[in-house]
Amino acid sequence: MDLLEIQDQYYHRVRKFILASVRDESVADDLIQETFIRIQENLDSVREPAKISSWIFRIAYHLCQDHFRTLKKSSSHEEIHDGLVDLQETPVQKKLEQSEMSQCVQDQLNLLPESQRSAIIFADVMDFSHQEIADILGLTVENVKVRLHRARKKLKTILKEKCTFEVDERNVLVCEPIDGKEGR
Repeated sequence: MDLLEIQDQYYHRVRKFILASVRDESVADDLIQETFIRIQENLDSVREPAKISSWIFRIAYHLCQDHFRTLKKSSSHEEIHDGLVDLQETPVQKKLEQSEMSQCVQDQLNLLPESQRSAIIFADVMDFSHQEIADILGLTVENVKVRLHRARKKLKTILKEKCTFEVDERNVLVCEPIDGKEGR
């Protein structure tokens, strides 16, 4: 497989993962570009072509980790924008309805430890199998299952504490932060 084929096949999925992780389009664009630069530089070193997907997402995952480490180290903490994952395949109306729910959920997702957040993004946003996640994160399948179980349990607790769920006039489930209701 050459770089153009890889880019055609994986660009949108890599973008979706990185954007879901960093939630800032300009940072995501830089990390996507760096991911494909590293792919190009190291494509000859791929030992198992069958596992190229895991290899590509491992690169993207590690670049995101580096980004978060840099943010932690910097004394001036930049505010992470509340951008949403770009779901290009959804119609505009559905996208707007999803954004109402996902905004609150994504804000709470950021409260999880990074290792748990990444597991949820790979499993629930990217729809990767446990084996694929294990290959990307360098874990066993059992460890992935445990990490996902703990992450989902913790996210459920956070959502119960910090959010309210209501059905609006369009019969759409809406999640709102509890603090956000006080100002209304």
